[in-house]
Amino acid sequence: MSDQPSHWKVGLILIAGVLSASTAAIFIRLALKAVEGNSVGFSLVLAASRLTLASLFLIPAWRSFWTTQFQGSALSYSVAAGCCLAVHFASWVTSLSYTSVAASTALVTTNPVWVAILSWLWFGEKPSLKTGLGIAIALIGSLLIGLGSSGGSPVSNPLLGNLLAVAGSVAVSLYFLLGREAQRRGLGISSHIVLTYTTAALVLLPLPLFFGVGYVGYPSQVYLWIVLMAVFPQLIGHTSFNWAVRWISPTLVTLTILAEPVGSGVLALLFFQENPGMQVVFGAVVILVGVAIAALGTTPTAKNTK
Repeated sequence: MSDQPSHWKVGLILIAGVLSASTAAIFIRLALKAVEGNSVGFSLVLAASRLTLASLFLIPAWRSFWTTQFQGSALSYSVAAGCCLAVHFASWVTSLSYTSVAASTALVTTNPVWVAILSWLWFGEKPSLKTGLGIAIALIGSLLIGLGSSGGSPVSNPLLGNLLAVAGSVAVSLYFLLGREAQRRGLGISSHIVLTYTTAALVLLPLPLFFGVGYVGYPSQVYLWIVLMAVFPQLIGHTSFNWAVRWISPTLVTLTILAEPVGSGVLALLFFQENPGMQVVFGAVVILVGVAIAALGTTPTAKNTK
């Protein structure tokens, strides 16, 4: 049985995860720019390739999978989490073809609401008043970013893009909760992520073919961005979040992820001259205040994953 990590360790790993995850929208937008066109098929190519590469990088982790003792139901939870992860990426990556980076990341990170509701209904984990207040404040910040982020951004269908981002938010909320249950039933973090990422990759791999799009013939820059997506936002970012939900409330983990639009917005300004404006800057400050309030109202609890 693993020892409960210190709050500092959990916090530092979450910070590393958020910083890494903030690069995802930038790499996706750079890949879209390299092919000079947006299409659902190519968006799915990016999502499937990212997860496939991450799964291949994790091949050595399969050794721990075969030596780990866990309940049989843990496998079902990990596979289900992988399916939800596939839905998340299919919808969210496609949203970046239609709406701005800041709006997409602000909406896709509304998952604290869905996680809090599902945790209450599923596990009876009623959020504290302070946590609920923090969620409300942080979501107001996300809304401010979403409403004030279109300036200077070449969006083609913001309503469709925003709806896809929300769908991705609901899917990733289920992904985190299912992942926590898999680890509670004895599946270690390395075993869980290798099974989850592989499942998501297998679900996504054939989808681009239905849109008449393949995996070869793109500019070399596209493959560079895909590799970087697999390493930073996936292997570092998502794995950090999956590890953290083992030790602290999933609501608190997803609240921390609300800081991702801040990092993505700054990078979008540097790379694409997407001027965020004062409303977005104010929204970012509101998000951080909300996260801080919610964190103070949430007590980390150890998860026995023996």
